[in-house]
Amino acid sequence: MSNKIHPTAIISKTAIIEENVEIGPYVIIEDNVIIGKNTKIGAFCYIYANTQLGENNLLSPHVCLGGLPQDITFDPNKKTYLKIGNNNIFREFVNIHRSTKEELPTTIGDNNYFMGTVHLGHDCIVGNHNIFVQNCILAGHVIVGNRVLISGHVAIHQFCRIGDYSIIGGLSKIVKDVPPFMMVDGNPASVVGINVVGLKRNNFSEEQRRHIKNAYKILYKKGLTYSSAIEELKKQFSNDPNITNLISFIENSKRGILGAEKES
Repeated sequence: MSNKIHPTAIISKTAIIEENVEIGPYVIIEDNVIIGKNTKIGAFCYIYANTQLGENNLLSPHVCLGGLPQDITFDPNKKTYLKIGNNNIFREFVNIHRSTKEELPTTIGDNNYFMGTVHLGHDCIVGNHNIFVQNCILAGHVIVGNRVLISGHVAIHQFCRIGDYSIIGGLSKIVKDVPPFMMVDGNPASVVGINVVGLKRNNFSEEQRRHIKNAYKILYKKGLTYSSAIEELKKQFSNDPNITNLISFIENSKRGILGAEKES
């Protein structure tokens, strides 16, 4: 099928535009960009050099992808990348920067939904099936897992990790890692429970949810040190892959994990 490209669009001769792509008015696409099949790009979008878009992505007007990192030490002559998978939705004024390292691009997976004015800094890595609500911002080097919900106006400190199936409440300030399955809220943020609704929506069984809830209690409610809590989790849930993943996430944390909500 042929592409639909508005005559006002400015597209580099080195860009690769695959089949059935729609490009709206006043779009700018720089050198060495790849646009995958069935992608739709709205008016006034700017796709910077070395950005790679997979198939079936939707860009609303004024989206900017692959701009220079906001890092005062970055050499703008360095060839770095933004790589985006398939079936992602980018609403108005989303802004995502390319990486600072040539060998490790800023990376977006598949089936993510970025609501209006979301910003992701350089060197972020995002998995699949995540939702980023209006105006949330991620500093550089943030890692987001899979099926995470980050609410509006959330700010995430650089180098933090956000675990699978977690949810972060609106206006939260995240300065440490968010473990998988947890519900987080506050400024500064703390863990206030497990993401029960998210687990149900993603077809976790009652037994799986019960194990996760018990793990949360061991980790946050028994007054144990994290190292003692981890040993307890290993004893009780050695055959549960969800708890094994939780343990691995905590053991590999470099910034430390968020603490629990203080008791009233």
